Amino acid sequence: MRYRGWRRGLKFVALASVVVAALGALVMALWNALLPALFGLPVIGFWQALGLLLLSKLLLGGLRGGPGARAHWRARMAERWAQMSDEERAAFRDGMRRRCSRSTPAHTPAP
Repeated sequence: MRYRGWRRGLKFVALASVVVAALGALVMALWNALLPALFGLPVIGFWQALGLLLLSKLLLGGLRGGPGARAHWRARMAERWAQMSDEERAAFRDGMRRRCSRSTPAHTPAP
């Protein structure tokens, strides 16, 4: 069971690395293709492109999971919970117990 978690984590790290590298290469290619010709700005390298990408994400608020993201999700879930009947709430709790329990594998069907 632990092996699957490590493997999944390594897949995530590998995929995230590929995505970051592709975004950095894209920013570098777009910058170098457009801005030196249009505005006479210097050509940038890969690491400068990654820095520029990170800076733009920070300044423009593009990083998900900011301070209000969790509060928004919580408020939305509280609204759904308030609209559920007692039977729906019990079914939701049972489903979450089945999915989140460490003793029962998640892939086995419920009895």
